[in-house]
Amino acid sequence: MAAVAISFSSKLHQLWNFRAASTESSASLAWTASVLVLSLLWLLWSLIRKSTARARSKPVGVNGGSVVACPPEQLKDDLKNGIANAYMFERELTVPFNVGDVHVTKIFVHPIKSCRGTSVQEARYTPEGLENDRKWCIIEADSHDIITAREVSKMVLITPRVEVDPTSPHGGRLVVSFPEDSKCETFSVPLYPTQAMLASWPIIEDCRMFGKYIVDGYVVSSTLDGPSSGSRTPSEILSAYFGRAVHLVMKGPRARECPPTHAFPDLRETAKFQDGYPFLIVSEESLGEVRRVVSAFAQDESAEARIGGIDRERWKDGGVEIERFRPNIVLKGSGVPFAEDMWRRIRLHPVDIVDGGTSDAPEESRTFTLVSKCARCLLPNVDTTTGARDAAVPYKVLLKFRRNKDPARMSKPCFGCNAVVGREGVVRVGDRVEVLEWASGIGV
Repeated sequence: MAAVAISFSSKLHQLWNFRAASTESSASLAWTASVLVLSLLWLLWSLIRKSTARARSKPVGVNGGSVVACPPEQLKDDLKNGIANAYMFERELTVPFNVGDVHVTKIFVHPIKSCRGTSVQEARYTPEGLENDRKWCIIEADSHDIITAREVSKMVLITPRVEVDPTSPHGGRLVVSFPEDSKCETFSVPLYPTQAMLASWPIIEDCRMFGKYIVDGYVVSSTLDGPSSGSRTPSEILSAYFGRAVHLVMKGPRARECPPTHAFPDLRETAKFQDGYPFLIVSEESLGEVRRVVSAFAQDESAEARIGGIDRERWKDGGVEIERFRPNIVLKGSGVPFAEDMWRRIRLHPVDIVDGGTSDAPEESRTFTLVSKCARCLLPNVDTTTGARDAAVPYKVLLKFRRNKDPARMSKPCFGCNAVVGREGVVRVGDRVEVLEWASGIGV
């Protein structure tokens, strides 16, 4: 503003000197005045443009002064008003707020990364995740890059099934089956290979995930399907399915560190072949809101609601399945969409403990810390039943109302929260969830 004032003063001074010393015609004076007016208008327009640019570039929701805090009751009322609702504004939930009877409704284990998951009633877990979750992956035989359904969408049609057998020396087996039209035979491999098996399996030290994680793994080189001179190895069967040379790999012994988060820059946790963290926790309320917004966009043909590539007929009912987001633990009962965004620590209470009872499990083994929101990629656009990739849903819809949620990746839409746990334990459908600690600002 000082520069503008100096410029304006200089212009006036020049005009005064001009009038005092010059004997030019009135037409010249009028021309000079016009130049002065135009210069002032240009300066004013420049100031307005810069101010607008600064406002647009300001991270929404990071500064408490840039958002409107509201109680969850008001937010729930706003969510009833169609597309022009609370998502027209970036809002913070006022915490803590009352939640209902939150409990675990679904548990999913995904044995092979990016392949079909399995819904289970209970699962053991360690600090590295649910038992057998993302314990295996498929890699390129030459580059050792880990393959996901982001690149090969038909991976979601491969069905790995865990069959536990306490009497087996391998603790059971992983049965892997394929679509009927693939002409690939079902095979099974040990859940826990013996040391003799591992000694004969090649180990790859440089399996690469997203070009930044280096993970080790054993090439699964034998099956439990009985001796047969014509039987193929798991890698040979999978290579036929992919149409190129790939390997089935089981996580090796070297720890794979999780990346730090904005809230936990000194995070010291490990995982297997998960994208980032041991657990992904979501809520049915959040999924219901995604479905509602998808349906609203599919039915709203106004220019403001336009989303390129959306199949309006296909998505008019908003039918996005929870499996697309590949969660581990699904919760229900808070009554508020995305309430989990605001939970820093939660504790599971076993379903078989009656009111007033206590669990023998240490509190540390039942306490999960939500370390960040899960920034989403295009993988949820893949239909888990057909393997087809949608052009718009849910990713482009999430971009409309779930960006600016993760301070580390403000441009990415978020759904669900990444979590870690201190010790091993068991989670069961029906377990009650207690919120121990709340996050502030835009949440975890």
